[in-house]
Amino acid sequence: MAEFKELPPDAPTGQKVMNWFENRFPTAFAAYRVHMSEYYAPKNFNFWYIFGSLALLVLVIQIVTGIFLVMHYKPDANTAFASVEYIMRDVPWGWLIRYMHSTGASAFFIVVYLHMYRGLIYGSYRKPRELVWIFGCAIFLALMAEAFMGYLLPWGQMSYWGAQVIVNLFSAIPFVGPDLAILIRGDYVVGDATLNRFFSFHVIAVPLVLLGLVVAHLLALHDVGSNNPDGVEIKAGPKGNRWSKDAPADGVPFHPYYTVHDIFGVSVFLMVFSAIVFFAPEFGGYFLEYNNFIPADPLVTPLHIAPVWYFTPFYSMLRAITTEMMLVISVITVLVMLFVWIKGRMSLMTKAGISVAALVALAVFGGFSFIGIPGIDAKFWGVVVMGGAVIILFFLPWLDHSPVKSIRYRPSWNKWLYLVFVINFLILGYLGVQPPSPVGERVSQVGTLFYFGFFLLMPWWSRLGEPRPVPARVIFKPH
Repeated sequence: MAEFKELPPDAPTGQKVMNWFENRFPTAFAAYRVHMSEYYAPKNFNFWYIFGSLALLVLVIQIVTGIFLVMHYKPDANTAFASVEYIMRDVPWGWLIRYMHSTGASAFFIVVYLHMYRGLIYGSYRKPRELVWIFGCAIFLALMAEAFMGYLLPWGQMSYWGAQVIVNLFSAIPFVGPDLAILIRGDYVVGDATLNRFFSFHVIAVPLVLLGLVVAHLLALHDVGSNNPDGVEIKAGPKGNRWSKDAPADGVPFHPYYTVHDIFGVSVFLMVFSAIVFFAPEFGGYFLEYNNFIPADPLVTPLHIAPVWYFTPFYSMLRAITTEMMLVISVITVLVMLFVWIKGRMSLMTKAGISVAALVALAVFGGFSFIGIPGIDAKFWGVVVMGGAVIILFFLPWLDHSPVKSIRYRPSWNKWLYLVFVINFLILGYLGVQPPSPVGERVSQVGTLFYFGFFLLMPWWSRLGEPRPVPARVIFKPH
């Protein structure tokens, strides 16, 4: 048992109350000091660093509103849509809770996308924060699963058919695909069993995983320290500031400095969030689609089936993978193999191994179809590409070989490359919402190649050019 701290009799009442709790629950106060008042963050954080706090705020909004929605929601195919309508019409303030939850889903992805982009431009995935980044990518993956399963629950027309299309994609996996699709659905078609399974995962299983990953993400971050726009490790720099002689000289306590600093960003976010909730909860059909206000009908197929906007960039990549696209990928594979033989500085054995792997890839891609050797169906490769677009983010710490972390000190053309990457991602997202078209298909195919080329060629292009010298200390200009 820890030694009790004694205060003088004339100490303030508030201080006495805090001391009473600290004597009986010292672990909580120690955690508060480690992760808040005595956690020293770099003093040069900018606008981009607020989205992590906003993501945590939206997570709380989703959990709280979700608890109240579950009180009245019925996970039954015959009553699910009616229960949502009951929440909207008859439950006091139910419409507000539902709109907060639906708007929060989109807000969650917006702040997470911006949070990940900040990590991308400032090199927050580089050593020693590889594990922080991996936990973050796992959070993103769990968030996508949570959103997909929650999307089915209203049992609207688009929810039903969107789930039907996405789950059917798994049937394209060779040998195990059909059985895997049945396992996910719990039936041969999306029905009551699917709804109950998705409800259980959405309400219990995935949130527990998500919360665990968030805690691991924050603990890992506070162990290695936060990154900053300069990419300077403040823990490795000089020590001693106005609060502690052992703390980094370029650091400030996270609380109260950044907690108060983030209140302004939170205020702006809540104003925008409230404006959408009260005045445009459907947001032109992007947050809540028109077809989801119609009960699910297995006998009527919508003219155009598309997922919610935050899935559409990856959905666009899925649709981009056609038989023609697989032939293009086969040609790229051949060119890579020739490049390895002509320009590669490798042993003969290594080149031979790469060539064998390339020939196997050509066979499964359908590159030998002209001689009667069929490859695996393009539908399967679409699923692989859609999943690979997320999985490749996990390997970013080992793909980036730039001598500097932050985009501030990389060659100026890097900024234009990142801008093109963002524009390309937005175009893919837009095309994923639109009905299929020949022009859209070609653009999405080019965009898909650029997306994967950005990451797969990063070991090469990240080393090009001469970076500017990185300062020994963070560059900080007080407001």
